[in-house]
Amino acid sequence: MANFTREAIKASFIKLLEERPLSQISVKDIVSDCGVNRNTFYYYYEDVPTLLEKIVEEDAERIIEKYPALDSIEACLDAAAEFALEHRRAVLHIYNSANRAVYEQYLWRVCEHTVGRYIDSVLTGHTMSPEDREILIKNEVCAAFGIVMYWLDRGMKDELRLPLRRICQLKKGFIDEIVRQSDEK
Repeated sequence: MANFTREAIKASFIKLLEERPLSQISVKDIVSDCGVNRNTFYYYYEDVPTLLEKIVEEDAERIIEKYPALDSIEACLDAAAEFALEHRRAVLHIYNSANRAVYEQYLWRVCEHTVGRYIDSVLTGHTMSPEDREILIKNEVCAAFGIVMYWLDRGMKDELRLPLRRICQLKKGFIDEIVRQSDEK
């Protein structure tokens, strides 16, 4: 029953977030929508920002579990943008709120995980120093994070996946070349 109640509260919050900005959503709105009382809400969550943080944290964990290994940079970028693509209006409402940092932390964490898994798959059978590996991961995380943030900053109006795939085509072999150069050391 507890899981059902928590999920109902989260679902109502996301539904409301699809309809209006975060600053216009109150605990009263959430409990009215999902049919629980205020005390029940406060039993699970301290306040609306805490609920938001929990949802974002759980989604990051879900993505990390869903993608334990990745074989392409395209898959990394798709994973990083997954929640945003499914909940465009809700994400824009978070992005344009005082709680924007919560979503940025989530996005960074997902980018870091997915890019790290991809780089590790590329490095199989190669020898790269831990320092070079970290530099390579940081570079690709910043690129993935930057692309998604650029898209968010422009109101998510453009198609995201086509430009992501195109940049991946243009960069084809880039990481392989870095790995090859690292092997030559």
